[in-house]
Amino acid sequence: MERPQLEKESRYGPDEPCPPLVALGVGVQGILIVLAPTVLVVAITVLAAGQDQRVMSWAVFAALLITGAATALQAARIGRLGGGHLLITGVTPNFIAVSVLALETGGPSLLATLVVLSSLFYLAVAAWLPRLRRIITPVVSGTVLMLIAAMVLPIAFDRLEEIPEGASTVSGPLAGAVTLFVSTMLMLRAPGNWRPWSLLIGIAAGCAASVPFGLYDFESLAAASWTGVPEIGFPGLELRPTAGLWALLPMFLIVTLVQAIKNISDGMVAQQAARPRPRAIDFRLIQGSIYANGAGIMMSGFAGTPPTSSYSSLTASLIRLTGVSARKVGYAMAALLAVLAFCPKVTGLLLAIPNPVMGGFLLVALGMFFMEGIQTLARAGLDLQNAIVAGLAFSIGLGMEHSNILEGLMGDPWGPLLGNGMTMGTATAIALTAFLEVTSPRRWRLEVRMVPSDLPRIDAFLREMAAGMGWDSVAAGRLRSAGEEAFASLLQQEDGPGGEAPRLLISARPQGGSAELEFLAVFDEENLEDRLTYLEEEAESVDERELSFRLLRHYASSVRHQKYHGLDIVTVQVAR
Repeated sequence: MERPQLEKESRYGPDEPCPPLVALGVGVQGILIVLAPTVLVVAITVLAAGQDQRVMSWAVFAALLITGAATALQAARIGRLGGGHLLITGVTPNFIAVSVLALETGGPSLLATLVVLSSLFYLAVAAWLPRLRRIITPVVSGTVLMLIAAMVLPIAFDRLEEIPEGASTVSGPLAGAVTLFVSTMLMLRAPGNWRPWSLLIGIAAGCAASVPFGLYDFESLAAASWTGVPEIGFPGLELRPTAGLWALLPMFLIVTLVQAIKNISDGMVAQQAARPRPRAIDFRLIQGSIYANGAGIMMSGFAGTPPTSSYSSLTASLIRLTGVSARKVGYAMAALLAVLAFCPKVTGLLLAIPNPVMGGFLLVALGMFFMEGIQTLARAGLDLQNAIVAGLAFSIGLGMEHSNILEGLMGDPWGPLLGNGMTMGTATAIALTAFLEVTSPRRWRLEVRMVPSDLPRIDAFLREMAAGMGWDSVAAGRLRSAGEEAFASLLQQEDGPGGEAPRLLISARPQGGSAELEFLAVFDEENLEDRLTYLEEEAESVDERELSFRLLRHYASSVRHQKYHGLDIVTVQVAR
């Protein structure tokens, strides 16, 4: 019997056949949502670094082509590449601060080289994803997201003061305030169907308020041609290992690491939004989505434009708005973005937006970005330890950003590098997290084969662990039963027609009044969380294969199953 409350209204799922006209119509709505943020982030980055119009035109042209290609890759399943569902891609604001530094230090060549190197690191993170889960935690990623917002905030306020010569001094703050006010009011009070358009309507209102003050540049818009390709404003990669490259590379790698962590969450949000009913996250698709993002970042580097990233919030809004999550929508958006890239008049309409309006837009975006960091921390649980890690890392990072006490002590290039707020804040969060991991109670470890004859070894292992923690016979029996049923549930997933039995690594450690068991195995079958969640939806006649799932749910206080390419991680929490 199905549970209606778990179902979401969905017209076309990721792999369901979707009429071309429907896919095209939803794709147009997606373009309208993502086009303005993509163009504006590129423009803000290039203008903040003092680059000329030729560089900006080329960067916007390349960004539109690459965001289209990356959106298509997200929808595809090419081996391990692609997330297999709709996930809108655009230029990410995470890299604004470091990209501005790169452009000011070495121009587009240095930015391109750093982005290419970052893409290689990003792809490596995707491959190392299972191994990084204990150090790069939600506490670390949430803290760094807040630091990124704090670092970009001065750029937003600088835009409010950039007005044409002879314009009234109040015109810039006024246009930015109108953009900020209209966008905020719509996001707070507009009906659900209108909220995805809040930023676009706010930008339009800010532009309208700019016209009487002469802030809108109609001449450049009129001079833009309807079709064409801009002059190449990219001199190529910087292949020499300059001091600027070494000084900025760690900052780029830190932001890239945080971007990868954020994209994990993006992939989770997109998966859940695309499915008609909730299911456990398939981390194989997450890795495919990360690989697609990495390919987009690499293409951005070779084209000399700021990096791209997935927009999970825009994706979820579009799916909720239309009820369509078909992969064909991603392909339609890619084709539309490619067409728009060759239409300078359309992009010129966005590039002509006054700087104060861009500043107002950025203030709204950064506020949401900062809150995303707080929400990430909240999901991790703000106990005393997590609060100390996040609070101290953010304080040190923000303090060093405003007053680099190391610059006078160490000189160039190490003073500016180590005194950078992003570097110091992230290093503090990672170091404190690593300290907590190292000083936690030691883990009991056992390696067995996935065969029934090794079950007595697992039972003896858990009995020894319970005795070491001082648990009574009842709690020890519950721990042993949970371990036995978790092993039996994994064993049922093995197709194993032949060959050597796979290895199973068991890791266990006490956590306050409970114990955490972690099973690492290799499978390609369904997720245990799905079986446990929807067990009651199946027929009432229970076969032997279901008994272990039901018993596991009875003995364990929580079960989490993460599926990666080549690796399954099942974490079982057992209360004393």
